[in-house]
This record gives sequence, C-alpha cells and structure tokens, in this order.
Amino acid sequence: MALSEFELKKHEKLLKAYIEKHRPPTHIRNELDLDYRQTGQSVEIFEIRSRWDNPKEKIENPVAKATYVKTQDIWKIYWQRADLKWHSYEPHPIAKSLEEFLKVVEADEYACFYG
Repeated sequence: MALSEFELKKHEKLLKAYIEKHRPPTHIRNELDLDYRQTGQSVEIFEIRSRWDNPKEKIENPVAKATYVKTQDIWKIYWQRADLKWHSYEPHPIAKSLEEFLKVVEADEYACFYG
C-alpha cells in the first residue's frame, strides 16, 4: 500500500475541510451536494445530483481525481472529459501534495472541474 494509515487520516481531514467549504447551501443539498472518496492511492471529488428524469434517484458526476505516485512522491491530477475518461489536467498535471491538488481544483483555471 502506497499510503500509510497516518497519511490516509491526514488526507481525510483535508478532504473533509475542502468539501465542507465548497458544499452548496443546506437547503439544496438534497438536489445537489459534493463529496469525495479515497480508493487506494487515489482521491476523487464528485457531485451528487438528482437524476433529471427521476429526481428521487441520485447520480454522481466526477469533478476531479488525483493519484499518488510513491516512486516520484507526486500526485497526478486528472479531470473527466465528455468521453468519460480521465485525462491529465494540462495546466497543472502534477502536485507535490494533496493540499496543492485541492488548491488547483479550487482555482479551476480552465473551468475543467466545475465547468
């Protein structure tokens, strides 16, 4: 495993703080919300929305993804294009830390993450 339990807890704390800062107002969270998941050495941020043709059904729309590469001690940054594949985020393809990744997503320089 590339990340230690300590690192995972640290990342969880950073991600929770980011999500809380960027979540929509409480009164619309049933229709639109923001969340994250950690899987292995990857972190994914996604929106949770009501399905347009069935508002009771929820769907996830990917926002951003970062994968830790232990051999290089970097995070590779990705965004999902219309082809539903993850592509390197060209203005900033790598980050030296998870904090840096979250700053890149927040800045969203080319409007790739949040549109």
